[in-house]
Amino acid sequence: MYDRLKRFFRDESGITALETAIILIAFVVVAAVFAFTVLSAGTTSTEKAKEAILSGLQEVSASLELRGAVLATENTPGAAGEGQIKNIVFTVGNVAGGTAIDLTSTISGTNKVVIDYRDAEKSVSGLQWSVDWPVRHDEDNLLEDGELAKITIDLTDTKNGITLGTDTTFAIEVKPPRGGVLLIQKTTPSYIDTVIDFH
Repeated sequence: MYDRLKRFFRDESGITALETAIILIAFVVVAAVFAFTVLSAGTTSTEKAKEAILSGLQEVSASLELRGAVLATENTPGAAGEGQIKNIVFTVGNVAGGTAIDLTSTISGTNKVVIDYRDAEKSVSGLQWSVDWPVRHDEDNLLEDGELAKITIDLTDTKNGITLGTDTTFAIEVKPPRGGVLLIQKTTPSYIDTVIDFH
């Protein structure tokens, strides 16, 4: 009888089951917390990837493209070393499906679209320019689908301070707030006519 009672009190099967249940519950709770953390991190990563993709699409969709010829107008005619180009004129439009670009031109030079000039001897940032609208549908200064903007840069303006003569390779960069830079690179001829069509 004593041995039977001794064996009964030594039997710990109930305690082992209780410990197992506690350990099992702890594992379930830890797994749930871990799963929640993984899902939260995945959601955050997905949002960041989405933002990066949308930002990239905006950069591409807001680019300008050249529409038509690049002209030099109202020039002072002359042979090599004598003539001088006054205005550079070109027309731009949005790429297909592009977002609107603000072409507000101010005298103070706080334009949202920045135009830079460079040649072998000079580099000028933030040129003064003006805009006309040969094809437009509304009265704002946003370049939208179906609209064309004619940009004129007066190189002889004292704020620009550029002397562009014969046989000179030059580049003009049109930099909108978003999107790629429009690069226009041309070479002036050996004889300056009143109007030059850069081919």
